[in-house]
Amino acid sequence: MKTTRRDFIKTVGLGTTALAVPGLMTFGCLKKTRPNIIFIMSDDHAEQAISCYGSKLIKTPAIDRIASEGIRFENSFVTNSICGPSRATLLTGKYGHLNGFRDHRDTFDGSQVTFPKLLQGAGYQTAIVGKWHLKSDPTGFDSWNILKGQGQYYNPTFIEEGNEHQYVGYTTDLITDKAIQVMDNMDRTKPFCMLIHHKAPHRNWMPNLKHLDAFSDEEFPLPETFYDDYSGRKAASEADMRIDDMYLSFDLKLQPGSYDHETGTGGKASYAKTVVKTWENTYNRLTAEQKTAWDAHYDKLNQEFKALDLTGDELLRWKYQNYLKDYLKCILSVDENVGRVLDYLDDRGLTENTIVVYTSDQGFYLGEHGWYDKRFMYEESLGMPLVMRYPQEIQATQVSQDLVMNLDFASTFLDFAGVTIPEEMQGASLRSIVKGQTVDDWRQVIYYHYYENERGWHNVRGHYGIRTKRYKLIHFFRDDEWELFDLEQDPNEMNNVYTDSNYTQTLFGLKQKLQDLRERYKDTNNE
Repeated sequence: MKTTRRDFIKTVGLGTTALAVPGLMTFGCLKKTRPNIIFIMSDDHAEQAISCYGSKLIKTPAIDRIASEGIRFENSFVTNSICGPSRATLLTGKYGHLNGFRDHRDTFDGSQVTFPKLLQGAGYQTAIVGKWHLKSDPTGFDSWNILKGQGQYYNPTFIEEGNEHQYVGYTTDLITDKAIQVMDNMDRTKPFCMLIHHKAPHRNWMPNLKHLDAFSDEEFPLPETFYDDYSGRKAASEADMRIDDMYLSFDLKLQPGSYDHETGTGGKASYAKTVVKTWENTYNRLTAEQKTAWDAHYDKLNQEFKALDLTGDELLRWKYQNYLKDYLKCILSVDENVGRVLDYLDDRGLTENTIVVYTSDQGFYLGEHGWYDKRFMYEESLGMPLVMRYPQEIQATQVSQDLVMNLDFASTFLDFAGVTIPEEMQGASLRSIVKGQTVDDWRQVIYYHYYENERGWHNVRGHYGIRTKRYKLIHFFRDDEWELFDLEQDPNEMNNVYTDSNYTQTLFGLKQKLQDLRERYKDTNNE
Protein backbone atom coordinates (compact mmCIF):
# COMPACT_ATOMS: atom_id res chain seq x y z
CA MET A 1 0.00 0.00 0.00
CA LYS A 2 1.47 3.38 -1.02
CA THR A 3 1.88 5.98 1.73
CA THR A 4 1.69 9.63 0.81
CA ARG A 5 3.77 12.35 2.55
CA ARG A 6 0.59 13.72 4.14
CA ASP A 7 -0.34 10.26 5.45
CA PHE A 8 3.12 9.90 6.96
CA ILE A 9 2.89 13.27 8.69
CA LYS A 10 -0.49 12.35 10.19
CA THR A 11 0.88 8.99 11.33
CA VAL A 12 3.77 10.53 13.29
CA GLY A 13 1.42 13.07 14.85
CA LEU A 14 2.63 16.28 13.28
CA GLY A 15 -0.60 16.97 11.47
CA THR A 16 -0.99 19.89 9.08
CA THR A 17 1.07 22.22 11.27
CA ALA A 18 4.26 20.80 9.78
CA LEU A 19 3.03 21.57 6.28
CA ALA A 20 2.55 25.21 7.21
CA VAL A 21 6.03 25.62 8.69
CA PRO A 22 8.81 24.88 6.18
CA GLY A 23 11.73 22.98 7.67
CA LEU A 24 9.84 21.70 10.73
CA MET A 25 10.27 18.08 9.65
CA THR A 26 14.01 18.58 9.31
CA PHE A 27 14.14 20.35 12.68
CA GLY A 28 12.32 17.48 14.34
CA CYS A 29 14.66 14.88 12.89
CA LEU A 30 17.78 16.81 13.87
CA LYS A 31 16.69 17.79 17.35
CA LYS A 32 18.30 14.82 19.09
CA THR A 33 21.54 14.86 17.12
CA ARG A 34 22.40 18.55 16.91
CA PRO A 35 25.42 19.18 19.12
CA ASN A 36 25.45 20.98 22.41
CA ILE A 37 27.90 23.88 22.43
CA ILE A 38 30.09 24.94 25.35
CA PHE A 39 32.17 28.03 24.66
CA ILE A 40 34.72 28.81 27.38
CA MET A 41 36.46 32.17 27.08
CA SER A 42 38.98 33.61 29.49
CA ASP A 43 40.17 37.20 29.54
CA ASP A 44 43.74 38.08 28.45
CA HIS A 45 45.04 34.50 28.36
CA ALA A 46 48.22 34.49 26.27
CA GLU A 47 49.19 31.51 24.14
CA GLN A 48 52.59 31.75 25.84
CA ALA A 49 50.90 30.52 29.02
CA ILE A 50 49.32 27.33 27.62
CA SER A 51 51.39 24.17 27.52
CA CYS A 52 49.85 22.75 24.33
CA TYR A 53 51.16 25.90 22.64
CA GLY A 54 54.66 25.03 23.83
CA SER A 55 54.74 27.11 27.01
CA LYS A 56 57.62 26.43 29.37
CA LEU A 57 56.00 28.62 32.02
CA ILE A 58 53.03 26.50 33.09
CA LYS A 59 51.21 23.21 32.60
CA THR A 60 47.56 23.44 31.53
CA PRO A 61 46.38 19.81 31.35
CA ALA A 62 42.66 20.50 30.91
CA ILE A 63 43.09 22.95 28.04
CA ASP A 64 45.67 20.58 26.57
CA ARG A 65 43.10 17.79 26.76
CA ILE A 66 40.72 19.69 24.48
CA ALA A 67 43.57 20.13 21.99
CA SER A 68 44.71 16.50 22.16
CA GLU A 69 41.15 15.22 21.73
CA GLY A 70 40.38 17.73 18.98
CA ILE A 71 42.15 20.53 17.15
CA ARG A 72 44.57 23.33 18.00
CA PHE A 73 44.74 26.44 15.84
CA GLU A 74 48.22 27.88 15.42
CA ASN A 75 47.13 31.04 13.59
CA SER A 76 44.03 32.35 15.35
CA PHE A 77 43.56 36.10 15.68
CA VAL A 78 41.23 38.80 16.95
CA THR A 79 39.70 41.70 15.03
CA ASN A 80 40.43 44.16 17.85
CA SER A 81 42.55 43.25 20.87
CA ILE A 82 40.45 44.65 23.69
CA CYS A 83 37.79 43.07 25.91
CA GLY A 84 34.39 44.53 24.94
CA PRO A 85 34.90 44.77 21.17
CA SER A 86 36.14 41.19 21.06
CA ARG A 87 32.97 40.01 22.80
CA ALA A 88 30.75 42.01 20.48
CA THR A 89 32.44 40.39 17.47
CA LEU A 90 31.98 36.95 19.02
CA LEU A 91 28.22 37.50 19.33
CA THR A 92 27.57 39.16 15.98
CA GLY A 93 30.20 37.77 13.62
CA LYS A 94 30.87 41.37 12.53
CA TYR A 95 33.61 43.95 12.92
CA GLY A 96 33.12 46.71 15.47
CA HIS A 97 32.27 49.44 12.96
CA LEU A 98 29.21 47.38 11.95
CA ASN A 99 28.12 45.93 15.31
CA GLY A 100 28.52 49.35 16.94
CA PHE A 101 31.00 48.39 19.67
CA ARG A 102 34.40 49.74 18.64
CA ASP A 103 35.79 50.61 22.07
CA HIS A 104 34.64 50.88 25.67
CA ARG A 105 32.94 54.20 25.16
CA ASP A 106 30.26 52.33 23.21
CA THR A 107 27.26 50.37 24.48
CA PHE A 108 26.32 47.10 22.78
CA ASP A 109 23.06 47.21 20.83
CA GLY A 110 21.29 44.09 22.00
CA SER A 111 18.56 44.37 19.38
CA GLN A 112 20.84 43.25 16.55
CA VAL A 113 21.21 39.72 15.22
CA THR A 114 23.49 37.47 17.28
CA PHE A 115 24.23 33.78 17.09
CA PRO A 116 22.61 33.04 20.52
CA LYS A 117 19.35 34.59 19.25
CA LEU A 118 19.44 32.46 16.13
CA LEU A 119 20.20 29.31 18.09
CA GLN A 120 17.44 30.15 20.53
CA GLY A 121 15.01 30.55 17.64
CA ALA A 122 16.06 27.14 16.34
CA GLY A 123 15.20 25.39 19.59
CA TYR A 124 18.48 25.65 21.49
CA GLN A 125 18.57 26.45 25.18
CA THR A 126 20.97 29.37 25.52
CA ALA A 127 22.81 30.65 28.59
CA ILE A 128 25.75 32.82 29.60
CA VAL A 129 27.58 32.97 32.92
CA GLY A 130 30.50 35.26 33.76
CA LYS A 131 32.02 38.36 32.28
CA TRP A 132 29.87 40.35 29.85
CA HIS A 133 31.38 43.86 29.85
CA LEU A 134 29.13 45.30 27.12
CA LYS A 135 27.08 47.71 29.29
CA SER A 136 23.64 46.68 27.99
CA ASP A 137 21.82 43.59 29.30
CA PRO A 138 22.33 40.29 27.44
CA THR A 139 19.69 39.35 24.87
CA GLY A 140 19.07 36.02 23.15
CA PHE A 141 19.68 33.99 26.32
CA ASP A 142 17.16 31.89 28.22
CA SER A 143 19.37 32.30 31.27
CA TRP A 144 22.01 34.92 32.01
CA ASN A 145 24.08 35.60 35.09
CA ILE A 146 26.88 38.09 34.49
CA LEU A 147 29.55 39.83 36.54
CA LYS A 148 28.81 43.41 37.40
CA GLY A 149 31.12 45.61 35.35
CA GLN A 150 34.64 44.26 35.03
CA GLY A 151 34.06 41.89 37.92
CA GLN A 152 36.17 41.16 41.00
CA TYR A 153 38.39 38.16 41.72
CA TYR A 154 36.87 37.63 45.17
CA ASN A 155 33.29 37.82 46.43
CA PRO A 156 31.90 39.21 43.18
CA THR A 157 28.54 40.76 42.46
CA PHE A 158 26.56 38.95 39.77
CA ILE A 159 23.58 40.35 37.89
CA GLU A 160 21.19 37.47 37.36
CA GLU A 161 18.57 38.44 34.79
CA GLY A 162 18.48 41.96 36.20
CA ASN A 163 18.86 41.22 39.91
CA GLU A 164 22.13 41.82 41.77
CA HIS A 165 23.56 39.29 44.22
CA GLN A 166 26.95 39.18 45.89
CA TYR A 167 28.53 35.80 46.54
CA VAL A 168 31.43 34.73 48.74
CA GLY A 169 34.15 32.81 46.98
CA TYR A 170 36.69 32.90 44.18
CA THR A 171 35.18 34.16 40.95
CA THR A 172 36.66 31.56 38.59
CA ASP A 173 35.18 28.79 40.75
CA LEU A 174 31.85 30.58 41.16
CA ILE A 175 31.41 31.07 37.41
CA THR A 176 31.91 27.35 36.83
CA ASP A 177 29.60 26.45 39.74
CA LYS A 178 26.83 28.54 38.25
CA ALA A 179 27.36 27.28 34.70
CA ILE A 180 27.16 23.66 35.83
CA GLN A 181 24.04 24.42 37.87
CA VAL A 182 22.36 25.96 34.81
CA MET A 183 23.30 22.99 32.63
CA ASP A 184 21.99 20.56 35.26
CA ASN A 185 18.58 22.23 35.08
CA MET A 186 18.35 22.11 31.28
CA ASP A 187 15.93 19.95 29.33
CA ARG A 188 18.01 17.00 28.09
CA THR A 189 15.69 16.51 25.10
CA LYS A 190 16.89 19.82 23.63
CA PRO A 191 20.38 20.94 22.64
CA PHE A 192 22.02 23.76 24.56
CA CYS A 193 24.56 26.50 24.05
CA MET A 194 26.42 27.59 27.17
CA LEU A 195 28.87 30.51 27.20
CA ILE A 196 31.27 30.43 30.17
CA HIS A 197 33.19 33.71 30.34
CA HIS A 198 35.95 33.94 32.95
CA LYS A 199 37.31 37.19 34.34
CA ALA A 200 40.74 35.64 34.88
CA PRO A 201 43.53 36.26 34.10
CA HIS A 202 42.65 39.95 33.62
CA ARG A 203 44.52 42.63 35.56
CA ASN A 204 45.07 42.80 38.61
CA TRP A 205 45.81 39.04 38.74
CA MET A 206 44.59 37.95 42.17
CA PRO A 207 45.16 34.20 42.59
CA ASN A 208 42.96 31.71 44.37
CA LEU A 209 44.06 31.28 47.99
CA LYS A 210 45.03 27.65 47.40
CA HIS A 211 47.46 28.69 44.65
CA LEU A 212 49.19 31.55 46.47
CA ASP A 213 52.42 29.61 47.01
CA ALA A 214 52.63 28.21 43.47
CA PHE A 215 55.80 29.07 41.51
CA SER A 216 57.42 30.39 44.70
CA ASP A 217 60.74 28.72 43.88
CA GLU A 218 60.65 29.63 40.18
CA GLU A 219 62.88 32.22 38.54
CA PHE A 220 61.47 32.82 35.08
CA PRO A 221 63.82 33.83 32.24
CA LEU A 222 63.28 37.26 30.75
CA PRO A 223 61.65 37.30 27.30
CA GLU A 224 64.04 37.86 24.41
CA THR A 225 62.56 41.31 23.71
CA PHE A 226 62.26 42.40 27.35
CA TYR A 227 64.62 45.35 26.87
CA ASP A 228 63.16 46.49 23.55
CA ASP A 229 64.11 50.12 22.80
CA TYR A 230 61.32 50.42 20.15
CA SER A 231 63.71 51.65 17.48
CA GLY A 232 61.81 52.46 14.28
CA ARG A 233 58.41 52.03 15.97
CA LYS A 234 57.12 55.38 17.19
CA ALA A 235 53.75 54.18 18.49
CA ALA A 236 55.39 51.44 20.55
CA SER A 237 57.79 53.95 22.10
CA GLU A 238 54.87 56.13 23.22
CA ALA A 239 52.78 53.34 24.77
CA ASP A 240 52.21 53.32 28.53
CA MET A 241 52.09 49.64 29.42
CA ARG A 242 55.60 48.85 30.51
CA ILE A 243 56.17 46.50 33.42
CA ASP A 244 58.41 49.07 35.09
CA ASP A 245 55.35 51.36 35.28
CA MET A 246 53.18 48.81 37.08
CA TYR A 247 51.61 49.93 40.36
CA LEU A 248 53.24 48.56 43.47
CA SER A 249 49.87 48.49 45.22
CA PHE A 250 47.09 47.46 42.83
CA ASP A 251 49.22 45.33 40.48
CA LEU A 252 51.84 43.89 42.82
CA LYS A 253 49.78 43.69 46.04
CA LEU A 254 52.11 45.73 48.26
CA GLN A 255 50.58 47.55 51.21
CA PRO A 256 51.41 51.14 52.33
CA GLY A 257 54.55 51.17 54.41
CA SER A 258 56.36 48.70 52.18
CA TYR A 259 57.46 51.38 49.70
CA ASP A 260 58.23 55.09 49.66
CA HIS A 261 56.15 56.12 46.64
CA GLU A 262 53.77 54.54 44.14
CA THR A 263 55.14 53.82 40.67
CA GLY A 264 53.42 54.17 37.32
CA THR A 265 51.66 57.44 38.15
CA GLY A 266 54.00 59.86 36.39
CA GLY A 267 54.81 61.48 39.71
CA LYS A 268 51.24 62.76 40.18
CA ALA A 269 50.42 62.62 43.88
CA SER A 270 46.65 62.73 43.34
CA TYR A 271 46.78 59.82 40.89
CA ALA A 272 48.99 57.82 43.23
CA LYS A 273 46.47 58.37 46.01
CA THR A 274 43.65 57.12 43.75
CA VAL A 275 45.58 53.98 42.79
CA VAL A 276 46.38 53.14 46.40
CA LYS A 277 42.73 53.69 47.36
CA THR A 278 41.58 51.39 44.56
CA TRP A 279 43.84 48.64 45.88
CA GLU A 280 42.60 49.27 49.43
CA ASN A 281 38.99 48.85 48.30
CA THR A 282 39.86 45.71 46.36
CA TYR A 283 41.69 44.18 49.32
CA ASN A 284 38.82 45.05 51.67
CA ARG A 285 36.41 42.94 49.61
CA LEU A 286 38.10 39.92 51.17
CA THR A 287 36.40 38.34 54.16
CA ALA A 288 38.29 38.12 57.44
CA GLU A 289 39.06 34.46 56.76
CA GLN A 290 40.28 35.22 53.24
CA LYS A 291 42.47 38.08 54.52
CA THR A 292 44.14 35.74 56.98
CA ALA A 293 45.25 33.39 54.19
CA TRP A 294 46.07 36.27 51.84
CA ASP A 295 48.19 38.10 54.41
CA ALA A 296 50.07 34.94 55.33
CA HIS A 297 51.47 34.94 51.81
CA TYR A 298 51.72 38.59 50.83
CA ASP A 299 53.02 39.92 54.15
CA LYS A 300 56.22 38.01 53.45
CA LEU A 301 56.39 39.66 50.01
CA ASN A 302 55.90 43.09 51.57
CA GLN A 303 58.67 42.48 54.10
CA GLU A 304 61.01 41.19 51.41
CA PHE A 305 60.39 44.19 49.18
CA LYS A 306 60.97 46.68 51.98
CA ALA A 307 64.23 45.01 52.99
CA LEU A 308 65.57 44.81 49.44
CA ASP A 309 65.13 48.56 48.74
CA LEU A 310 65.23 47.94 44.98
CA THR A 311 65.79 50.52 42.27
CA GLY A 312 66.44 50.57 38.52
CA ASP A 313 66.83 47.26 36.71
CA GLU A 314 66.63 45.23 39.91
CA LEU A 315 63.20 46.73 40.65
CA LEU A 316 62.09 46.06 37.07
CA ARG A 317 63.11 42.40 37.28
CA TRP A 318 61.39 42.03 40.67
CA LYS A 319 58.18 43.44 39.20
CA TYR A 320 58.36 41.09 36.23
CA GLN A 321 58.82 37.96 38.34
CA ASN A 322 55.96 38.78 40.70
CA TYR A 323 53.60 39.94 37.94
CA LEU A 324 54.18 36.76 35.97
CA LYS A 325 53.75 34.49 38.99
CA ASP A 326 50.40 36.06 39.95
CA TYR A 327 49.23 35.90 36.33
CA LEU A 328 50.14 32.21 36.05
CA LYS A 329 48.51 31.39 39.39
CA CYS A 330 45.24 32.80 38.03
CA ILE A 331 45.56 30.49 35.03
CA LEU A 332 45.94 27.47 37.31
CA SER A 333 42.37 28.14 38.45
CA VAL A 334 41.12 28.68 34.90
CA ASP A 335 42.57 25.36 33.80
CA GLU A 336 41.17 23.55 36.84
CA ASN A 337 37.71 24.84 36.04
CA VAL A 338 37.98 23.89 32.38
CA GLY A 339 38.73 20.42 33.72
CA ARG A 340 35.61 20.54 35.89
CA VAL A 341 33.49 21.24 32.81
CA LEU A 342 35.08 18.37 30.87
CA ASP A 343 34.53 16.02 33.83
CA TYR A 344 30.91 17.16 34.06
CA LEU A 345 30.34 16.23 30.41
CA ASP A 346 31.92 12.82 30.98
CA ASP A 347 29.84 12.17 34.09
CA ARG A 348 26.58 13.12 32.34
CA GLY A 349 27.31 11.20 29.14
CA LEU A 350 27.38 14.41 27.11
CA THR A 351 30.94 14.33 25.80
CA GLU A 352 30.34 12.74 22.40
CA ASN A 353 27.66 15.19 21.30
CA THR A 354 29.08 18.41 22.73
CA ILE A 355 31.33 20.91 20.99
CA VAL A 356 33.81 22.38 23.49
CA VAL A 357 35.80 25.49 22.61
CA TYR A 358 38.45 27.15 24.74
CA THR A 359 39.76 30.57 23.78
CA SER A 360 40.56 34.02 25.13
CA ASP A 361 39.12 37.37 24.16
CA GLN A 362 42.63 38.30 22.97
CA GLY A 363 46.29 37.64 23.68
CA PHE A 364 48.51 39.38 26.23
CA TYR A 365 52.10 40.48 26.81
CA LEU A 366 54.07 38.54 29.40
CA GLY A 367 57.06 40.83 29.35
CA GLU A 368 57.61 40.76 25.59
CA HIS A 369 58.73 44.23 24.46
CA GLY A 370 58.86 45.08 28.17
CA TRP A 371 55.06 45.11 28.33
CA TYR A 372 51.92 43.75 29.94
CA ASP A 373 48.41 44.38 28.45
CA LYS A 374 47.30 43.99 24.80
CA ARG A 375 45.81 46.42 22.16
CA PHE A 376 48.63 46.42 19.62
CA MET A 377 48.53 44.39 16.41
CA TYR A 378 51.82 42.73 17.35
CA GLU A 379 51.75 38.96 17.62
CA GLU A 380 51.43 38.51 21.39
CA SER A 381 48.16 40.47 21.59
CA LEU A 382 46.81 39.85 18.09
CA GLY A 383 46.93 36.10 18.55
CA MET A 384 44.37 34.25 20.65
CA PRO A 385 44.54 30.64 21.83
CA LEU A 386 41.92 28.41 20.23
CA VAL A 387 41.32 24.72 20.82
CA MET A 388 38.17 22.85 19.91
CA ARG A 389 36.79 19.35 20.52
CA TYR A 390 33.78 17.50 19.08
CA PRO A 391 34.29 13.72 18.97
CA GLN A 392 31.59 13.13 16.35
CA GLU A 393 33.30 15.27 13.71
CA ILE A 394 36.74 16.43 14.86
CA GLN A 395 39.55 13.91 14.68
CA ALA A 396 41.93 14.04 17.63
CA THR A 397 45.42 15.63 17.67
CA GLN A 398 44.86 17.95 14.72
CA VAL A 399 46.84 21.16 14.31
CA SER A 400 45.62 23.79 11.85
CA GLN A 401 47.81 26.44 10.24
CA ASP A 402 44.85 28.22 8.62
CA LEU A 403 44.28 31.90 9.40
CA VAL A 404 41.16 31.99 11.59
CA MET A 405 39.54 34.75 13.64
CA ASN A 406 37.07 35.41 16.44
CA LEU A 407 34.97 36.73 13.56
CA ASP A 408 34.34 33.07 12.64
CA PHE A 409 32.78 31.81 15.88
CA ALA A 410 29.19 32.85 15.17
CA SER A 411 29.15 31.29 11.70
CA THR A 412 30.78 28.11 13.01
CA PHE A 413 28.22 27.51 15.74
CA LEU A 414 25.30 28.21 13.43
CA ASP A 415 26.73 25.82 10.83
CA PHE A 416 27.04 22.97 13.34
CA ALA A 417 23.50 23.65 14.56
CA GLY A 418 22.08 23.54 11.05
CA VAL A 419 20.98 27.17 11.18
CA THR A 420 21.30 29.43 8.15
CA ILE A 421 24.17 31.90 8.50
CA PRO A 422 22.97 35.48 7.86
CA GLU A 423 24.67 37.27 4.99
CA GLU A 424 25.52 40.17 7.30
CA MET A 425 27.93 37.99 9.29
CA GLN A 426 31.44 38.60 8.03
CA GLY A 427 33.17 35.49 9.30
CA ALA A 428 33.32 31.98 7.87
CA SER A 429 32.44 28.63 9.39
CA LEU A 430 35.39 26.57 10.65
CA ARG A 431 33.47 23.33 10.24
CA SER A 432 35.24 22.11 7.11
CA ILE A 433 38.64 22.93 8.60
CA VAL A 434 38.03 21.09 11.88
CA LYS A 435 36.82 18.08 9.89
CA GLY A 436 40.26 17.97 8.32
CA GLN A 437 39.21 19.19 4.90
CA THR A 438 41.20 21.54 2.70
CA VAL A 439 39.24 24.69 1.95
CA ASP A 440 40.64 26.02 -1.33
CA ASP A 441 39.25 29.54 -0.99
CA TRP A 442 40.10 30.02 2.71
CA ARG A 443 41.43 33.47 3.67
CA GLN A 444 45.11 34.16 3.15
CA VAL A 445 45.10 37.46 5.01
CA ILE A 446 43.38 38.83 8.12
CA TYR A 447 42.26 42.39 8.86
CA TYR A 448 42.58 44.17 12.22
CA HIS A 449 41.29 47.52 13.51
CA TYR A 450 41.95 49.01 16.97
CA TYR A 451 40.03 52.24 17.52
CA GLU A 452 41.09 53.85 20.77
CA ASN A 453 43.27 56.78 19.79
CA GLU A 454 43.50 59.09 22.76
CA ARG A 455 46.40 60.14 24.91
CA GLY A 456 45.94 58.71 28.35
CA TRP A 457 45.07 55.14 29.30
CA HIS A 458 47.94 53.03 27.92
CA ASN A 459 48.62 55.54 25.13
CA VAL A 460 48.21 53.01 22.31
CA ARG A 461 47.54 54.82 19.05
CA GLY A 462 44.61 53.77 16.87
CA HIS A 463 45.66 51.57 13.98
CA TYR A 464 44.49 49.08 11.40
CA GLY A 465 46.36 46.59 9.29
CA ILE A 466 46.65 43.17 7.73
CA ARG A 467 48.59 39.99 8.41
CA THR A 468 49.41 37.25 5.97
CA LYS A 469 51.30 34.10 6.92
CA ARG A 470 54.56 35.96 6.34
CA TYR A 471 53.99 39.71 6.47
CA LYS A 472 52.27 42.28 8.63
CA LEU A 473 51.42 45.83 7.57
CA ILE A 474 50.16 48.34 10.16
CA HIS A 475 48.92 51.90 9.68
CA PHE A 476 48.73 54.22 12.69
CA PHE A 477 46.20 56.43 11.02
CA ARG A 478 46.22 59.63 13.08
CA ASP A 479 49.97 60.16 12.70
CA ASP A 480 50.09 58.48 9.26
CA GLU A 481 52.87 56.20 10.51
CA TRP A 482 53.41 52.81 8.84
CA GLU A 483 55.10 49.61 9.95
CA LEU A 484 55.96 46.53 7.92
CA PHE A 485 57.31 43.30 9.39
CA ASP A 486 58.68 40.20 7.71
CA LEU A 487 57.57 37.58 10.24
CA GLU A 488 59.68 34.90 8.62
CA GLN A 489 62.88 36.88 9.11
CA ASP A 490 61.78 38.84 12.19
CA PRO A 491 59.23 36.87 14.26
CA ASN A 492 59.70 39.21 17.25
CA GLU A 493 58.72 42.27 15.17
CA MET A 494 61.74 44.35 16.10
CA ASN A 495 62.70 45.58 12.63
CA ASN A 496 60.28 47.86 10.78
CA VAL A 497 61.18 47.43 7.08
CA TYR A 498 58.56 49.84 5.73
CA THR A 499 61.22 52.06 4.12
CA ASP A 500 63.52 49.18 3.08
CA SER A 501 63.80 49.18 -0.72
CA ASN A 502 64.09 45.38 -0.71
CA TYR A 503 60.39 45.25 0.21
CA THR A 504 59.06 47.77 -2.30
CA GLN A 505 57.13 45.25 -4.38
CA THR A 506 55.91 43.40 -1.32
CA LEU A 507 54.68 46.65 0.20
CA PHE A 508 52.81 47.59 -2.95
CA GLY A 509 50.96 44.27 -2.94
CA LEU A 510 50.18 44.45 0.77
CA LYS A 511 48.74 47.94 0.50
CA GLN A 512 46.47 46.73 -2.27
CA LYS A 513 45.36 43.80 -0.10
CA LEU A 514 44.72 46.20 2.77
CA GLN A 515 42.53 48.41 0.61
CA ASP A 516 40.67 45.41 -0.79
CA LEU A 517 39.88 44.09 2.70
CA ARG A 518 38.80 47.47 3.99
CA GLU A 519 36.33 47.70 1.12
CA ARG A 520 35.21 44.11 1.56
CA TYR A 521 34.51 44.65 5.26
CA LYS A 522 32.96 48.08 4.64
CA ASP A 523 35.51 49.79 6.86
CA THR A 524 36.78 52.64 4.72
CA ASN A 525 36.78 55.54 7.22
CA ASN A 526 40.26 56.58 8.29
CA GLU A 527 39.55 56.38 12.01
